Amino acid sequence: MKDSGRSPLLGRTALVTGAAQRTGRGLALALAEAGADICIHYHRSGAEAESLQARIEAIGRRAWLLPADLAQPGSAEALIEQVKTEVGEINILINNVGNYPLMSPLEHSPELLRQTLETNLLAPFALIRSAVPLLQAAETADVINIGYAGVEYALGHLRAMAYQISKTALLQLTRSLALELGPMGIRINMVSPGHLENSVDLPTVIDTHVPLGRAGRIEDITGAVLYLLQPGSYIHGANLEVSGGYRMSLAENCRDT
Repeated sequence: MKDSGRSPLLGRTALVTGAAQRTGRGLALALAEAGADICIHYHRSGAEAESLQARIEAIGRRAWLLPADLAQPGSAEALIEQVKTEVGEINILINNVGNYPLMSPLEHSPELLRQTLETNLLAPFALIRSAVPLLQAAETADVINIGYAGVEYALGHLRAMAYQISKTALLQLTRSLALELGPMGIRINMVSPGHLENSVDLPTVIDTHVPLGRAGRIEDITGAVLYLLQPGSYIHGANLEVSGGYRMSLAENCRDT
């Protein structure tokens, strides 16, 4: 087994939502490589979740498969009950899962908006609220919510209205909960990626959007998350943008994704 110097998360257990694919998968693997055991939440991606479990176990960490449709009210609370029953503890919660419908504002149906808010905002809140007893029982505990670059500005958007509404509200949720969770010994922060190499809407010419001239890599996001999870960190209630400078200008065209 790795020593604690090379495994800063040794002895910790993380629940990563939407862990089977894309950014969530990268986060789960990075946390496992840093020593954590991983609760793998997934919805439809059962085969991918099983392959992730095998990879995590191959590096000597434990992994549990926990299916749930977080678009359904009550599913978040049921997921935490599953964690209590099957795992017994968590001290890291990564709220990564998020619906990302791309269409004009009036193409959104009220039901689609409700489902997006349920998955991206209400489910993270329910997960945090239900997990508080587990997090309080830990020696150190962290919640990290995944946002998006530019969330601080709350600009209008012609293609991702529901997503942006939900993530902007998630930032406010993060800051409000920081006031209450801090005295309980639970840190909460947000990491907000910009364009990533695996983004579904990655621009063809990236350097017209991103000052650093490249799309973000999963290592950029996992590095930020691991930085926030450092033992004894004093960072709390913060939003850390990992975007290469994307959306640094308020004058940027809001039609761009």
